[in-house]
Amino acid sequence: MAATDREIAAMRRALALALHGPRGLNPQVGAVLLSPDGEVIAEGWHRGAGTPHAEVDALSKLAPGGARGATAVVTLEPCNHTGRTGPCSEALIAAGVARVVYAVDDPGAHSSGGGRRLREAGVDVEAGVLAAEGQALLDSWLTVQRLGRPLVTLKWAQSLDGRAAADDGTSQWITGPEARADVHRRRSEADAILVGTGTLLADDPALTARRPDGSLFDAQPRPVVVGTRAVPQDAQVRRHPRPFMQDEGDDLPDLLSRLRELGAHRVFVEGGPTLASAFLREGLVDEVLVYLAPTLIGGSRLAVGDIGVGTIDAQRRLDLSSVERLGRDLLMIARPLTTSEEIS
Repeated sequence: MAATDREIAAMRRALALALHGPRGLNPQVGAVLLSPDGEVIAEGWHRGAGTPHAEVDALSKLAPGGARGATAVVTLEPCNHTGRTGPCSEALIAAGVARVVYAVDDPGAHSSGGGRRLREAGVDVEAGVLAAEGQALLDSWLTVQRLGRPLVTLKWAQSLDGRAAADDGTSQWITGPEARADVHRRRSEADAILVGTGTLLADDPALTARRPDGSLFDAQPRPVVVGTRAVPQDAQVRRHPRPFMQDEGDDLPDLLSRLRELGAHRVFVEGGPTLASAFLREGLVDEVLVYLAPTLIGGSRLAVGDIGVGTIDAQRRLDLSSVERLGRDLLMIARPLTTSEEIS
């Protein structure tokens, strides 16, 4: 049975509830319980590692037997394993829930299978409701589960003719204040920010996330400098609120793996065509942000260099998901197409 209007409304509420939970090593999950006649009877969300999962949090708001015959609407497929807490699938079965509606399948090797377990117990299950919104909520966590590395966002600013800097190497500022404010907001949402030594030496970026008034956001990304050249003693990055990390850059998958071990789920690659090209060449980019300024620079300083495309048949196709006006500039957000998406 397809999801009802009330179930879809409950899913939107569950997605909003999920945002109350902390971002980190565990997914943000929300849950809403509906009575047999479609009324909301309880809500819950996951508050962090070791705390009850969203479904169990919602069930705890009801008296024993209060969920019998109810519908559970959850942003992520109920888990089917025992970790710090028990399986949510078993908790829902024990509570007598008659139907479960969820947005996104759990790709975890140990936690998946909750939907199958529920069906085996006679519970009606509807998957994929508002799946796109669920995927957007969980994008970094899903990337870690599927690929074992953080989600990588690659950002660059360029002129209309594709240049990221003038021939003398200067690049501040191609875009206007609105675009720069958007970049800083996105920095604050990342766990790590990566920049190449070429950009570091040319621009001396602070790599902090700042509000338009210059004050720092509470959340700051870990600064990572990629390259072998020494970081000057007076570089601004040395005054970053978090100690910077330097990597030689000869093994980007290993760098991402180490950042994952340090708790990074979302990595923001910013600054330098050499670094940008390396990530693209190795197929390590999940999202591309291009800030396009209505200006012409000319010269040889292209925003992106060699990405391993020798013929037009090897071009890296992207899906353009949004275009936004920011002052005089445009922000284009795109993601790489999979092989199957390119064929279709």
